Amino acid sequence: MRTRSIIAAALLGAAVTCAPASAQDYPTKPITLVVPFPAGGGNDALARLVAEKMSRALGQQVVVENRGGAGGTIATRAVAKTVPDGYTILLSYTGTLAINPSLYPNAGYDPRKDFAPIGLIGSLPSVLVVHPSLPVHSVAELIAYAKANPGKVNYAFVPGTVGHIATELFANTAGIELTKIPYKGNGDALGNLIGGHVSMMVLAIVPIIGNVRAGTLRALAVTSGERSALLPDVPPIADAGLPGFAAVIRYGLAAPPGTPRPIIERLNKELRAALAADDLRAKLAADGAVPEPGSPEDYAAAIDADEKKWAPIVKSLNLKFE
Repeated sequence: MRTRSIIAAALLGAAVTCAPASAQDYPTKPITLVVPFPAGGGNDALARLVAEKMSRALGQQVVVENRGGAGGTIATRAVAKTVPDGYTILLSYTGTLAINPSLYPNAGYDPRKDFAPIGLIGSLPSVLVVHPSLPVHSVAELIAYAKANPGKVNYAFVPGTVGHIATELFANTAGIELTKIPYKGNGDALGNLIGGHVSMMVLAIVPIIGNVRAGTLRALAVTSGERSALLPDVPPIADAGLPGFAAVIRYGLAAPPGTPRPIIERLNKELRAALAADDLRAKLAADGAVPEPGSPEDYAAAIDADEKKWAPIVKSLNLKFE
């Protein structure tokens, strides 16, 4: 009996000794950063910017792997079930963690329980734009016009996107009725908006900033709490008629649950260092993103707040995707 106790104690001691040593040696091979969307989009570009910086600091390549499908749920679910050794991490964002679990009945993951947050990368505001033919020049005028003409203001959207849900949040908060015009992709939706076939849309700033400057679209407000450096003359919706309104997309890095804390801390450290670099901050700013470095706990709190905010909106719209 005494011999068994000694052996058990020795094995336990070896396990305790080896675990920190393994984490201290991390990483010893390339790390896969899974982007839950096809290559070429904004998510992919952001991931590659961060991966390049972190690769240098970690001494191992951070390899971006694109896995599209089901609004990002397929890849997100797969990472949640991956071995928690720090060698597979996820580019997570508001859509996959705060919206999709309510949007897809079979999403297969819980945003709070099934991920170990590494840290926030930043937030990306959208902009509410209208066609110049709509006789409004501010959010207050839009709300007044929509109330005087219920159902006559229509908006373009791609079902299930953050822009779609944000527009519904805007309409619900303002107490107005908007007519919904769905599209399969933002390209077609934007084309019809510019052509005057639809009245308004909420979408990322970069794709339409040229149209705003050219006057083919009119920007009424941004969805963030602060003005965007890309559109400094455009006020936040919160300052333009709906106090407290905010609808931004947050991006971050997450790992499978059970990833050792020392590995999470190492990744967080290098992520924060990357976000402090002037060249990376400049590139993020050019895309309209605002860096938001912080601790894993900060990101966990952000995930919790976003899910509490967006899930009820999705459920109220009775949206369900397969």
